[in-house]
Amino acid sequence: MDKNLLFKGLWAVILGGSSGFGYAAAEKLAKHGMNIAVLYRENKSADKALKEKLAQIAEANSTLILPFNINALDQTGRELFIKEFTAIAPKNSVKLLLHSIARGNLKPLTIKNNQEDEAYNTLSVDDIQMTTYAMSTSLLDWTKSLLNADLFHSDGRIIGLTSEGAHKYWEGYAAVSIAKSSLESLAKYMAVEFSAYGLKTNVIQAGVTETASLKKIPGSERLLEMGIKRNPLGRMTKPDDVAGVIYLLCTDESFWINGSIIHVDGGEHCR
Repeated sequence: MDKNLLFKGLWAVILGGSSGFGYAAAEKLAKHGMNIAVLYRENKSADKALKEKLAQIAEANSTLILPFNINALDQTGRELFIKEFTAIAPKNSVKLLLHSIARGNLKPLTIKNNQEDEAYNTLSVDDIQMTTYAMSTSLLDWTKSLLNADLFHSDGRIIGLTSEGAHKYWEGYAAVSIAKSSLESLAKYMAVEFSAYGLKTNVIQAGVTETASLKKIPGSERLLEMGIKRNPLGRMTKPDDVAGVIYLLCTDESFWINGSIIHVDGGEHCR
């Protein structure tokens, strides 16, 4: 089959697709004929530039790419998307729901010597709850919304993104670590309970990747340096590496992969 027809007529819904893994996945899937709905939050100038790039990708691959500059974490935004999307996409056509939202608090749990601004600059329970919803449990709301609208394909895929920081200490990463750990547990339960609808839920653990989100982490330069040193293949993971596996997980041949955490890091996790 022509690669451009592999996903003809099918859709991906990408939460957080303006850069990094989400954008790379949109580009990869479009090359194989999949239509894409990309959700993101950007200012006016960045929104215009992104829409131009997405339009170029769509034209080059004869696919549809719908940009939605909305708050994917807000119920009103989610309902607005479903309303607009169902007017365009056929029932049972969403092959993939990709959760690539990177929004959270990067604060320490405490500051030594009880500085006056400690309450503002340290992690609160509210910070943790917001980060966990943004980077984990919002996936459940989106899955239910797509199901309730009869949008999922009978052999659909749900993919989340985790990181090594869910299992070891990274400076300032506590809230995100909690969120990623939560996502891994949620995906396991979704893999079992949503299998009744033909859905397969998996999580990708990418290696250290130089993205805009990573650069916000305190000490990210050290993470990048160590990522190269630890990687058996001698380089960091790239967004395109992860996009390739997202593509593979959408193919018919991957239908028996469910409830897995898949390392996409060139073997970095082995060291």
